[in-house]
Amino acid sequence: MQRKPLIVSGLALLGAVGATPALSADLTISCGAVGAELELCEQGVEAWENETGHEVEIVSTPNSSTERLSLYQQILSARSGDIDVLQIDVVWPGLLANHLLDLHKTLGEDAAAGHFEAIVANNTVDGRLVAMPWFTDAGVLYYRKDLLEQYGFAPPETWQQLTDIAAEIQAAERDAGNDKMWGYVFQGRAYEGLTCNALEWVASQGGGTIVDADGEITIDNANAAAALDLAAGWIGEIAPQGALNYTEEEARGIFQSGNAVFMRNWPYAWSLAQSEDSEVAGKVGVIKLPHGADGTGAAASGGENQSAAALGGWNLAVSKYSENPELAAELVAFLTGEAEQKRRAIEAAYNPTITSLYADEAVLEAVPFFGTLYDTFTNAVARPSAVTGDNYGRVSNAFFNAAHGVLSGDQSGADAVAELDSELSRIKRRRW
Repeated sequence: MQRKPLIVSGLALLGAVGATPALSADLTISCGAVGAELELCEQGVEAWENETGHEVEIVSTPNSSTERLSLYQQILSARSGDIDVLQIDVVWPGLLANHLLDLHKTLGEDAAAGHFEAIVANNTVDGRLVAMPWFTDAGVLYYRKDLLEQYGFAPPETWQQLTDIAAEIQAAERDAGNDKMWGYVFQGRAYEGLTCNALEWVASQGGGTIVDADGEITIDNANAAAALDLAAGWIGEIAPQGALNYTEEEARGIFQSGNAVFMRNWPYAWSLAQSEDSEVAGKVGVIKLPHGADGTGAAASGGENQSAAALGGWNLAVSKYSENPELAAELVAFLTGEAEQKRRAIEAAYNPTITSLYADEAVLEAVPFFGTLYDTFTNAVARPSAVTGDNYGRVSNAFFNAAHGVLSGDQSGADAVAELDSELSRIKRRRW
């Protein structure tokens, strides 16, 4: 059966999810906006429907995580039970916890056994398990193996090496007739995705993590400023001007069409890059992101160079206002279970949150870098959502707007981090 998700956006959500299609189902779920993510959700939901006999309506929400959070906050603040199961970002449990069901009470104390402990801890607020881990993420670097081999380069280890290699191959390819070739594409729009990219640049070059684990604001430093300035130098040189408005999918479109040497993205892009309609199938490598040149980085110790991959990933939660909370929790348990996570990993390279699947032969055959980059996924750098609590949304907005200002050429890195420090201090006041 061809499922047609109920598509809603903005304030229309509060009215739309109460429409007749949603009321005919036993449950509603928001679990993906477009493309493969939505398709995988539809398939998982259909499998649960066939197994249980229940009906589920899928609500399609905005692709932008920033817009989706705003939407969730509106509907939950209204205490609406129109969406039973919500897909929530790894940085949202603290923001939304008061509106979410304690899954320990419905699924048992061992509900999250076998999942990455760090993610379970992230999803546990005041002793309440407010979301089940569904898939995890960390930023990775995709590169054209064929082009690097053709021009005699090894994959870059530092950001400066990436910059230089991208520039040289871009120029050579354009001289050879490919005037659409770019050196590097990434997520440069002013949204949460830029927070992830810019955190990686800053943290991997000794600039800290915006706000440290003790709640101290650390962004105003020379390394952070230099990291942003380096990235600004990419725009119009090795990255298109349009990158200032790229999300994950725009970047993937450029890379997958064969018109970029490097791409920063999440692991999901792997299976799409290898698909039959991909111009780069069989030509792509995946490695950890670059780092600073002098052994600097968020995790640097003993003088070692350290890359920094932003921790991403999504979880499934049950609204406290659901009319069928136990049934909704059963759907969550099914979708986040081992069989479903294995299917999603093999079919679309979504990182499991269940540790044992990283040793599964079928999973590693489908996505080899799950094995080689295991440490990247388990040691990813978290955004400062836990320490800033309810203020995280404002912190992230301030950070990605500052980074976007530097990328756009509106101000220098030094000016941006100084102003950002003042803005974050106003948000914090005495404490977060």
